[in-house]
Amino acid sequence: MTGNLIVTGGGRGIGAATALMAADRGYDVCVNYVTRGDRANEIVEKIKAKGRNAIAVQADVSKEADVSRMFETVDKELGTLNGLVNSAGITAGISRLDDERVTEELLANLWAINISGTILPCRYAILRMSTNHGGSGGSIVNVGSIASKIGAGGVYVDYTASKGAIDAFTIGLAKEVAGEGIRVNCIRPGITDTEIQPPGRVEQAGPNLPPGRAAEAHEMASVILHLISDEASYVSGAIVDAAGGM
Repeated sequence: MTGNLIVTGGGRGIGAATALMAADRGYDVCVNYVTRGDRANEIVEKIKAKGRNAIAVQADVSKEADVSRMFETVDKELGTLNGLVNSAGITAGISRLDDERVTEELLANLWAINISGTILPCRYAILRMSTNHGGSGGSIVNVGSIASKIGAGGVYVDYTASKGAIDAFTIGLAKEVAGEGIRVNCIRPGITDTEIQPPGRVEQAGPNLPPGRAAEAHEMASVILHLISDEASYVSGAIVDAAGGM
C-alpha cells in the first residue's frame, strides 16, 4: 500500500522518522504538529526533496475541532486517505505516583493527548477509509509503549496507564473494523533516543538495556511502516513490541 498518510506528532522523534521513511517508500504525507511549525515544515521540505508531496497541518489531536479540520485539509490538499500513524504523545515527567506533581490537571492533560489524541484521529480516519462509509480500506498504527507491559513502577505509572489504554483500544478497534477493509495495529517502543525522553535518561538507561543501547527513531519507523504496508496485509489487532527484549 502506498498513497496518503497522516502522521500525528510528525515534526519530531518517531513521528518525524516515520514521515521521512514513508516518503522513501512512496507515500505523500501530512505532517501534524501542535506548536513547532518550523520543525514540521522542515520535514515537509525534506519529503518534497524526495519527490513526494507533503503538507504540515497544525492541530491539537486531543481537540475534535482541530482533528476535523486536519482531516478536511488532507481531503482537499492530498486526496484519499490510505493510512494513519498516531505518534503524538507526552510522558508528563518521571516520578512516583505519590509525588506532588501528579495532579488532576496533569492527569487530564495526559489522558487527553495520549488517549483522546489517538481515538479521535482513528474515528475520523474510519469515516474516510471504511467500506461502510464508501472508502476503500486502509491501515492504522498506534504508537504505544513497552511501559504498558513492564509497568514502569517508580518511573511513570500514570503514563503507563495511558498507554495501556492504547493497547486495549487497538485490539477492540481492530475487531470492530476488520470487515470494513481497515487494519489496526500497535507498536510498543522501548526507550528510544528522542526528545520525549527526560534529559539524561537515554544515557543512563541505554547501557543497561538488553542490547546495551537505546533504540533509534528510524528503527521504530521501519516497524510502523511494515505494519502500515500490504506486507502486513493479514496482521490486525497486533501489539508489536520493539523494545530490544525488554
